[in-house]
Amino acid sequence: MGLTARDLMTTDVETVAPDDEIGEVLTKLSRRDFTGFPVVEGGELVGIVTEHDLVDIFQPSDRTLYVPFGFPPFLESLTYALDLSWDELDVELDLAKNAGKPIREVMTTDVRTVTPEASLDDVLGVLADEEEDVNRIPVVEDGHLVGIVTRQDVLRAVHRERTGDAA
Repeated sequence: MGLTARDLMTTDVETVAPDDEIGEVLTKLSRRDFTGFPVVEGGELVGIVTEHDLVDIFQPSDRTLYVPFGFPPFLESLTYALDLSWDELDVELDLAKNAGKPIREVMTTDVRTVTPEASLDDVLGVLADEEEDVNRIPVVEDGHLVGIVTRQDVLRAVHRERTGDAA
């Protein structure tokens, strides 16, 4: 019998609530070594929020300035586009505008999950999905979050299995 999600998962999972403010979650995330949190309400998994979800709220405004440039007699001129977005002011304004909003507004609700009995191959299938960029898989039993499996957890387990290292 091979490895299962139960063998791979971390059971002490840090989570956030759907009503936690974006600013709080950004602060919490900046102090951790991982890139996302399961979103849990009443013990049930209701979503996941990742760095990607949070970065998406900082959409640069379209502030492209087109400047024609040419030499006399201006028979042929070139137009240069200068992108003025993503300056510090844009980021600060977006943060101020969004920091107090609940995380439910940016979280992903269609979360790929596995059960504790899922095989290593099932877990690898989710992590290796070419259409999704999944770094962590919540492990759910009867709708409740019981653990999480990360890519790093899988790599460590495969390495231990191949090298016979029990540590």
